[in-house]
Amino acid sequence: MAVAIDLGTLYRESAARLRAARADDTPAATCDRDVRLLLAAVIGARPAEIHRASTRPVAAAAARVFAGFLARRIAGEPVHRIIGHRAFYEHDFALSPQTLEPRPETETLVEVARAPIEAAIGMRGTCAFADIGTGSGAIAVSLLALYPAATALAVDLAPGALVTARRNAETAGVGARFWPVCGDHLAALGSNLDLIVSNPPYIPTREIATLDRVVRDHDPLLALDGGADGLDAYRAIAADAARVLRPGGVCCLEIGRGQGDDVEAIFAAEGLSPCGRTADLAGIERVLTFRLGAA
Repeated sequence: MAVAIDLGTLYRESAARLRAARADDTPAATCDRDVRLLLAAVIGARPAEIHRASTRPVAAAAARVFAGFLARRIAGEPVHRIIGHRAFYEHDFALSPQTLEPRPETETLVEVARAPIEAAIGMRGTCAFADIGTGSGAIAVSLLALYPAATALAVDLAPGALVTARRNAETAGVGARFWPVCGDHLAALGSNLDLIVSNPPYIPTREIATLDRVVRDHDPLLALDGGADGLDAYRAIAADAARVLRPGGVCCLEIGRGQGDDVEAIFAAEGLSPCGRTADLAGIERVLTFRLGAA
């Protein structure tokens, strides 16, 4: 009869295996964290509880599930893809093959979008905004949770992403104000929006092959490929922004490193005035803000 392994031993042995297997491209501390996340998902605990529960025996069925998770992580699959969700801002978001994995730097976009939402609510008592390329719904859901007077049109080309985003909105308690739209950028939307937010694809096509394989092999290409110069989505959004925004409406966009001047030129040509650049916590210029006409 097999002897049950305790949680501490399973953690130590598995962390060592992952560190050895991923030594070339994953820091040791990240390997240790990933093992904690995988174990926590399997046994239904919080990652911080793994060490405190080190003497707890792990059931054979749970150990088998964990072994499968660890094998996938050793093969290079991102830990949050394996467990099926990732924390972002103040919520946990389910992932699917059609959704980009939300990154901490995109929380900067949520923070920047708060000011125009608060201004619209202050003026009219409500705010209608569109989240273009919503993916998991992380941006729209985070903002709706902050502002009960706001409503969101969540646009994506991938129907599967919209299913996941809708589920995330329901889980967060904002489903009644989250309206999924399957479409191409702003083409399917009407007018009188207070705000457009977007983390669009901005990686030049030729650079996709050079991305870290965690991104290249597991994030959807539709959410990464920004065209030959990485700016196709910005052109599409800018072309329709003046039509869908009310006068004084605002557009907040995440950008890639070094794209600020080019994106500002694209929007200026469509009548939107640059009114802010914001860096993320790493000091990288991450979000541009534009305004249509007079406030």
